Amino acid sequence: MVLSVSCVACLCLVVVVTADPCLIISEINADNPRLDTTEFVELYHTSGQRASLDGYTLVFYNGNGNIAYKVLDLKGHSTDDRGFFLVGSVDMLPKPAILLPPNTVQNGPDAIAIYHTLAARYSEKMNVTAVGLVDAVVYMSRRSGGAEFLAETLTPGEPAFVEDDTAHDGDESIERCLLSEDRWGFQVSLPSPGQRNNCTPPATPTTVPLITELRLGGGQVDGFVEVTEAPGVGPLVLVVVDGKTDRVSSSSYLWEWSFIEVPVMTTDLKSVIGDASGAVAIYSGTVTDFPVGGPLSQVQPLDAFVFAGPGSKPSAGLTETLIPGRQPFQLSNRHFLTPGFYLSRCGVATWARDPGVFWEAPQTPGQPNQCPWPRICPHSSGKYISLLYDFLINEVNTDTPGAAEDGEYIELWHPSGRRVSLQGIWILLFSAHNNKPYREISLSGHFTTAKGYFLLGSDRLVPAPSLRLPPNTIQNGPDAVALYRSPFGPPSATQRGIPTKGLLDAVVYRQRGSDMEAQELSKALTPGQLPLLEDPEVLPGDEALSRCRGLYPFDLSAFSVAPPTPLRENSCPRPPPAPEGVVISEVASGLWTNHSQQRAFVELHGPAMTSLQGLVLSVFPVFIQHSLSTFVLTHSHHLPLTSSVSCIDQTFPEGSTVPARGAVILCYDLFSVCRAGTALTNSSLRDVLVFSEKQQLLSSLSTSRGRQVIPALR
Repeated sequence: MVLSVSCVACLCLVVVVTADPCLIISEINADNPRLDTTEFVELYHTSGQRASLDGYTLVFYNGNGNIAYKVLDLKGHSTDDRGFFLVGSVDMLPKPAILLPPNTVQNGPDAIAIYHTLAARYSEKMNVTAVGLVDAVVYMSRRSGGAEFLAETLTPGEPAFVEDDTAHDGDESIERCLLSEDRWGFQVSLPSPGQRNNCTPPATPTTVPLITELRLGGGQVDGFVEVTEAPGVGPLVLVVVDGKTDRVSSSSYLWEWSFIEVPVMTTDLKSVIGDASGAVAIYSGTVTDFPVGGPLSQVQPLDAFVFAGPGSKPSAGLTETLIPGRQPFQLSNRHFLTPGFYLSRCGVATWARDPGVFWEAPQTPGQPNQCPWPRICPHSSGKYISLLYDFLINEVNTDTPGAAEDGEYIELWHPSGRRVSLQGIWILLFSAHNNKPYREISLSGHFTTAKGYFLLGSDRLVPAPSLRLPPNTIQNGPDAVALYRSPFGPPSATQRGIPTKGLLDAVVYRQRGSDMEAQELSKALTPGQLPLLEDPEVLPGDEALSRCRGLYPFDLSAFSVAPPTPLRENSCPRPPPAPEGVVISEVASGLWTNHSQQRAFVELHGPAMTSLQGLVLSVFPVFIQHSLSTFVLTHSHHLPLTSSVSCIDQTFPEGSTVPARGAVILCYDLFSVCRAGTALTNSSLRDVLVFSEKQQLLSSLSTSRGRQVIPALR
């Protein structure tokens, strides 16, 4: 469905799909039907051009023992003219640059990693290491499991990718695709060696209409909106909201015909640069529900696109209602004189209401979107990405002391850490005895607290839950709690067996001696992982399963048995003592001189042979919210007696460096408390060096440790 529409604030948009180029693992085919004669690993340089691979090493790890079974020095090789480089079986086409015997690439649990440092540091049968790591993929099958240690070392915080060999008839491969903004993920798709991956947006849904293309133009140039059809949904309305006033500027029906004109409302483009923002949203209802000039509706839209003008941002109410927990699309005045600007849904994320899935692309109304291959690196956010911008299960208490069990609860949390609508969110409580939900709970109409928490539990629980349950409702296990986004009814209504469509997070748990009974729930909801044990013998009195080690969904290793803390920060087990005496000793940026040999580096100093486990080194540009790089210095690293640029212990990720103006921060972090974008506290901050005059950066960091310096550019 394509609609012509003129926007209230018709500015041009710029989506950031370019950055300093890097080398990534783009595709892996580790398991062919019958004999493994067409295995391959595809590397890609995000410049899209020929690039030298000198200094790079490709290492293959066996998850059984966590040691290297194959090491390839890539010195002397280059990517092709489009940025691709193939390592693969002798029988495959196109012919790989490096040939491997059949059945070389193991099926999992295994890992493949790229390093950039001296090739002599890597050899077959070495232990898994993160020293010099540039990129890595950890994978396993539903049957194998056992990749936890590889994932912890190579992709900390991100569980291994589970390859489903039933996804396609014949052969398939693991392909990397951009989800949204700078968040990457993996999917199983048809092999495409030496070609762009099959990263297509989700197929047209049958129940939820999605905005797939936008054209925003200036002056008298009409824009348009392309929407996927959704038969049977009922009347739909397209609403344009003025970001200055949060009021409706136009609304129009989306009927069954393919094209409809919307009343034209023109705006002088130049007059709104600097303070324009707004939104386009699809609602279920009638135009009388959204009168022109009326206030922003509190009804949750089916899909929405929110944009912010240069130097401005939409109101908190606009983003909270339309795109909870996500950022608006940032406008730019770079193309404000052009007659139109085209955006296409290109990110493969399956969720709606996310402006980050839109990129600048050619207009293709009624046709598949022509999405460019993104040139942003997976490492720009400091870690590998999962669905960090949706609700998570934060704490579960299924078994309280006494026969009444009137203190049970489930606590949810939204990573935005603010008030967010729970419209369309469902909790399903599963019994392992029949693998069916024994209770389905809709959370529509509810909101999280101002800190992002939501509590449902027994009616006598203190603090009082937002949604009350009768005592002894949550079963003790073996069972599961699963969280879904399902805007048109309970997930079980349209899916057979254990529903997985729309699944946001899940916790499978058990009592002693019941681990075998939860196999089917574990296989569907948390594949490759063992059920959690809420052990009543760990703590005196009551206890809960609390999220303590990361914010990734379906990751049971993130949970620990801990004291109950409903609607409060989780009380996690005490970590080991932080390394003492380690400080930032020296910092250099390649941008502080015009000499070609100037190198960027950060040197740490401390007692000899001090373990660096738990220390995180972050290098920030002018704003603390977006780090250039985050290094987790794990237990396998020890600080040498001396350090110099010629003897590097760990390299910057490809495309990252020390900026001309910014900060270097050393903090202690075992539980993701001082990652990029989170608040730093005196308890986690170990040392800081600020070399910037930006007051926003200076005020964001404690000055009780470290000192501000302003280096000369030359």
